[in-house]
Amino acid sequence: MIAGRDAATGTRRLSKPNSRGLKRAAALGEPAADAAYAPSSALLPMLAGGLVVSAGVLYFATSSWLVALVFTLAVAVLLCGVVALDRIRAAPVDDALASPDWTVTVAAIERESEAIAITDRANRLVCANSLFIESFGAAAAPPALPFERAGLEALTRLARDAWREGAGTLESLAAPDGDRDWHITVTRAGRGEDHLVWRLLPLVRASGVTLGALDLAGPFGKMLSRAGIETAITTADGVIRVVSAGFAERAAGDERATLVGQDFVSFLRTDERDRIFFAREGRGGTPQTLVDVPLIDPATQVAPAGPDEATSLMLLIDSGVGIGSGWDGAAQAGVAQLDALLGQLPLGLAMTDRDGRFLFGNEAFLRAIGREGRGLPAFPTDLVVREDKAALSDAVRRHGRGPTTSGDVAVRLVNSPEEPVSLGLAGVRGLGEAAVLLSLADSSEENQLKRQVAQATKMQAVGQLAGGVAHDFNNVLTAIIGTCDLMLLRHIPGDSDYDDIQQIRANSNRAAALTRQLLAFSRQQTLRPEVIQLPDVVSEVSPLIKRLLGEKITYYVQHDRNLGPVRADPQQLEQVIMNLAVNARDAIQGNGGPSRGNGTGRISLFTRHLRATEVVKLGSEVLPAADYTVLIVQDTGGGIPPHVLPKLFEPFFTTKEQGKGTGLGLSTAYGIVKQSGGFIFADNIADKEGHPTGARFTVYLPVHRGEVPRKRETRTPLVSSEWSAGGKVLLVEDEDMVRAVAERALARAGYEVTACANGEEGLVAISEKGDGFDIVVSDVVMPGMDGPAMVRAIRAQLPGMPVLFMSGYAEEQLRRDIDIPDMHFIAKPFSVASIGDKVGAVLRHARTEQAEARGGAK
Repeated sequence: MIAGRDAATGTRRLSKPNSRGLKRAAALGEPAADAAYAPSSALLPMLAGGLVVSAGVLYFATSSWLVALVFTLAVAVLLCGVVALDRIRAAPVDDALASPDWTVTVAAIERESEAIAITDRANRLVCANSLFIESFGAAAAPPALPFERAGLEALTRLARDAWREGAGTLESLAAPDGDRDWHITVTRAGRGEDHLVWRLLPLVRASGVTLGALDLAGPFGKMLSRAGIETAITTADGVIRVVSAGFAERAAGDERATLVGQDFVSFLRTDERDRIFFAREGRGGTPQTLVDVPLIDPATQVAPAGPDEATSLMLLIDSGVGIGSGWDGAAQAGVAQLDALLGQLPLGLAMTDRDGRFLFGNEAFLRAIGREGRGLPAFPTDLVVREDKAALSDAVRRHGRGPTTSGDVAVRLVNSPEEPVSLGLAGVRGLGEAAVLLSLADSSEENQLKRQVAQATKMQAVGQLAGGVAHDFNNVLTAIIGTCDLMLLRHIPGDSDYDDIQQIRANSNRAAALTRQLLAFSRQQTLRPEVIQLPDVVSEVSPLIKRLLGEKITYYVQHDRNLGPVRADPQQLEQVIMNLAVNARDAIQGNGGPSRGNGTGRISLFTRHLRATEVVKLGSEVLPAADYTVLIVQDTGGGIPPHVLPKLFEPFFTTKEQGKGTGLGLSTAYGIVKQSGGFIFADNIADKEGHPTGARFTVYLPVHRGEVPRKRETRTPLVSSEWSAGGKVLLVEDEDMVRAVAERALARAGYEVTACANGEEGLVAISEKGDGFDIVVSDVVMPGMDGPAMVRAIRAQLPGMPVLFMSGYAEEQLRRDIDIPDMHFIAKPFSVASIGDKVGAVLRHARTEQAEARGGAK
């Protein structure tokens, strides 16, 4: 096998000469082409000599020259026939039939875009074109090509199928270098069908829809060059990163030049009229229009290569391309080309004339302004709110009639007035009517994500604030309520101050209810969950709801069958139902909602069973797939305005008149439902025409699985009069006013109280008196050593010491965070009587356990 390059075509070829002819030619020292005639030429003198000798012998034997002559002539004719026959047999056969001319075959299979190879029965490479040699090398022969093991096995199967079936195809095979894929076909050919023709077509891999992967040096750039648009990608400093072949040819005279790292403007020149030309062409060239398109990813609002590597797509458009100077056929064709180009970019782009009228805009621009499928308005100012119209109109006029500058302006679109966007403007010249290029990224998904994150962050921050405020406010209310209780002990009904004190106490209790709502919103309220049936809770609260609704509003209840039990605090769940019903009543009566005129309407309450398979069909991204018992409260109040829906569960947000609502009802319901492991949603009910007729609140509570726990026996709460044994109390509280109220209340109940301002003082008192205390009453959160740390130190010395914690935080949260065995809890604010009763109950419980322990030991 011989590899060479054809002198006429410059193509690499592999040929296999006739080996038998080569051997004969080498042996005789003659060219291989004449070696086939050597045997006949060597025998002619020998035959002629033999004929003469035979004729002489015959003449001497017969003495007749006639016989010898006839014999000689006959033998000569016979020899001539033999020689002619030998000549015919040994004549060179046509190369096209005996041994193929592989140079002709190589010229026939030469392709720029397809690698072709021919192999024989032994899988030896017979012939191949240039692309095959460059891609795989002259030593590689299909199916033994440089692929991975899986690729080699696929090629082997392909060759086997071709020998058996006559042809085979492999749709795609990845090259080991990862740069390209190959589409491979093989067919059996030849007179004896003893050769295989392999065709390997390189496939262009999808580069992904990324701005940074624009292949200007490939077919995309060549297509634009044919349309009169030269392209380049530059950095923010104007340094070239990649150029199209047309740009390289016009700028440097060589389409293969990369120009990477050179200044973009160094290849351009301008004249006195600010027209742009290629520096190499000079003024004799075609004036260019330069359009700078920043490559910004609309999903991240940064450059594809990173925020510090901003790039731009530079478009140099010939003056004869585009809209042109008039609206003739060529100009309209140019508009179609430019529109097609801009339509392929993911960045929203639009063109206006010098008067600010829209000429066209791509699909990305229409999506960004929320007018997809409706087309562009007449002017850009029709897209923005009234306050931004003047600024946008001035910016468009300035960029359209002044020098070629670019900039951006912050505007608020009509379809999303709460989210300002940055609208880019750039003056363009040389495109006829087109004067201003507008750019706008579609940031609807990004804005929605920002709103969700901001809403979640705000709710979390407000929840933490509400919990802290409630804790501190409970300390204040504890002092106010306790002082009122102490004052009431010195006054009797009828005194001039008695009613005032009662009024103060009532308002303090009302403030305490507000703090409980704050704790409910921040999910820090004390819950006592039980396994209950939702219809039982509805039946308990329904009489109160009917009284609140009045006679003009119809109250309707419907329960589903086979409802699963739920685990929740029944009192708190009643609060949720009550809040939703009151909110629906106010909407029907026109307080904060669309007025119904006469205040009549209907409130419906439904319970439903929702299986996990039905939850999956809902396609909710928030609701996990599980079985739920659903509570639905809907009204005929006219619905909730769309701008109110996102803020509905925010604390202190209300649409009611001042003084008619605190804005904590729905936020409290939200906190209770979420703390119970459920979900709550609000939406509108629409009629057949799509008009809202009412609001609907849906509460999803997960169905409880497992055994229903037995209800714990409730101990009758003790009153101070039931405990007469007294006792010594160590009271630790950092708030002076709370400590003073608690000390007076316990002293009045008959206890000997030692008051301390912090945990360190409490430990000192314990070390001085040892086991002289019967109970420790302590606040939880204190500066320095807090209550739990102090109690752990006391329990290390006195393991059986009873402990009562006072706190404005939730009992459930405290028990989870503190984790101290056999501790008791009283919530702030508390009254004078309740603190005395609670201490007595804890002491009695401790004495009972001690007595049981002694009895068990005996």
